[in-house]
Parts: sequence; C-alpha cells; structure tokens
Amino acid sequence: MFWTLSLVFLVHTFGILGRWYIAGFIPMSNTYESIVYIAWSASLAGLLLFRRSFFGLGAALILAGIFMFVAHLGSIDPQITPLVPVLDSFWLSVHVSVITASYGFLGVGALLGLTVLILYALAGFFKTKAEQIFYLTNVVEIALIVGLGLLVIGNFIGGIWANESWGRYWGWDPKETWTFVAIVTYVLITHLRFLPKIYSPLNFALTSFLGYGTILMTYFGVNFYLAGLHSYASGDPIPIPSWIYVVILSIVFIYAFAWRNRNQI
Repeated sequence: MFWTLSLVFLVHTFGILGRWYIAGFIPMSNTYESIVYIAWSASLAGLLLFRRSFFGLGAALILAGIFMFVAHLGSIDPQITPLVPVLDSFWLSVHVSVITASYGFLGVGALLGLTVLILYALAGFFKTKAEQIFYLTNVVEIALIVGLGLLVIGNFIGGIWANESWGRYWGWDPKETWTFVAIVTYVLITHLRFLPKIYSPLNFALTSFLGYGTILMTYFGVNFYLAGLHSYASGDPIPIPSWIYVVILSIVFIYAFAWRNRNQI
C-alpha cells in the first residue's frame, strides 16, 4: 500500500505543479484548489508518519480520495480564475499551505479514530487485540500533534499577513474565530491523556473523530455559509446533503456498540 500511495502522491504533485505553471501563481486561491491541496497533504501525512502502518496508509488514501471526490462535485468550479489582489502576496504560499496542510493530518487522525471505534464495536464479533488499539491510539496522537502544530503555526503566519493586508493581526472574523475554536478543541483533545479519570482509548478515539467537525466548519462552513474577510475562497451556499444525517446516525450506533464492548478488549 505504501508504494500505491507513493504513486498517487507523485501524480497528484505533478498535477498541482502543472496547474501552478499554467496559472502563474500557487494554486491555493479558491475552493477547488485548496481542497485538492488538502487531499495532497493527507497523502503526505500517510507517507511521512505511517509508512509501516496499514491503517494509517489506508486512512490517508481514503481521506485523499474523499477530498478529491468533493473537489470534483458539480457545485465547485475547477476553472483557473484571476488572482484576487489581496491574495497577490508571498504569504499566500506560506500561510495557506501550512494551515491547510494541517487539515490533512488532522483528517487522517480523525479517520484513524473512527477505525478505533469500529474495532471496539466489532470486538464482540471478532477478536481485537489490545495491542492493536494502543498502537492505533499512539498513531492518532502523532497525527493530531503534527496537525495541531501546523494549525497553530499557520494561524500565526496568517496574523502577520492580516496585519499587512488589513492593518490588524486579529479581528474575530468568522474564519479566525473558528480557527481559534479548532485550536482550542485540539489542544484539549491532545491533553486528554493527562486526565486519567476521563481518558481511555475509546474516548480519545471519539474526540479525535468529532474534533474534525471544527475543521470542517472552519473550512466548508465559513466558506459557504458565513460572510467575512476570507470570502475570496467562498462559494454559493449548498444544501446540507441528506447523507450527512445518515453518517451522524451511523456514528452514534458505532459508538454505542463500542461502549458496550469496551471491556472485551
């Protein structure tokens, strides 16, 4: 699987470089380009952190595929558009590349957290080893720590760019506010192990998965449903797909089975 992901990553990289050459600027200026880059960063996370982990490589490959699928939905315009003046800055390549790369790492951690929940849920049907759970938990923690680090660094770089563009480092714009919420959320998740009364691999897996909701809100929610200074990456509001509710209900059932089987591992 490592070589499969490596090949996909290589093709993906050439695609981004080709678009960069054609456009004349780094392809991170609109929704389509940023989603494609998040998929690229998810593949990078798999190659850098999970070379020896089947689950890690699988999660990276699946997440990259999901984002590429979303990028090519009919509601997202893939055309190369002129660069908005505020984006014509050195900080575009630095800030956007760092902060959106964090979405890939955190997304891989979220999918691995879901994998742990599924292993717990299936413990009554298949023999799940405790070593598997603890190993995956450690892998999730690594992904979240790297993702959180990139998120924080990208946020500080964004503050520098905001001061150059708008004359202030921070203004509680919807994007800035939700980025702050995401940072606080992941700080709490990564420090959960210091609270032994509530910490367990099961709870950590659940929070790792649910925490990605703040990232989805920061990216999709703010871009499509809220107005602000970051609206250059926005699109027309789209109805919430009905399958979202099916996914939420499925997660509830998975966690219910996982909780019931928590003592069987």
